[in-house]
Amino acid sequence: MQLSITAILLALTASVSAVSLEQPGVVARQNQNRPVPNGTCCVANTNLKQDACNVNGQQGRCVPGGNNCGSRLSCIANSQLTCNNNVIERGKSLCRARAPGGGLFDGARIIQNLNQATVN
Repeated sequence: MQLSITAILLALTASVSAVSLEQPGVVARQNQNRPVPNGTCCVANTNLKQDACNVNGQQGRCVPGGNNCGSRLSCIANSQLTCNNNVIERGKSLCRARAPGGGLFDGARIIQNLNQATVN
C-alpha cells in the first residue's frame, strides 16, 4: 500500500512539472510566436491587442490604456479586465482595462461600455 501511494505522488509531481514546463510554449503559441511580455507594458510595434502577457506574477492581456506606457499597449492582469466573449478582437474576446472611478480604458479615451470600444 505504501509503495502505491509513493508511486502516485511521484506521478502527480511529474505531471505538474511537465505542465509548468509547457506553459511558456502555450502562451507563445497564443501570441502566434510574438514575445510574451513580462511587466506593465507590452512590446512596442510587436505585440497586438489581446496578446497574452504576464504582470506581477499573473496572466494578463495587452490592451490599449491602463498603464503609463506611452504609445505601447498595457499589460493588464485578467482580474482587472472587462471582457465581452461575443465580440472578437485579434482572434480573442474583446477586453479592456477598468478605469478608476468607473468606465473602461480604450487607449486615451474612457468609454462606458465595450460597445464603444475601437475594435481591430
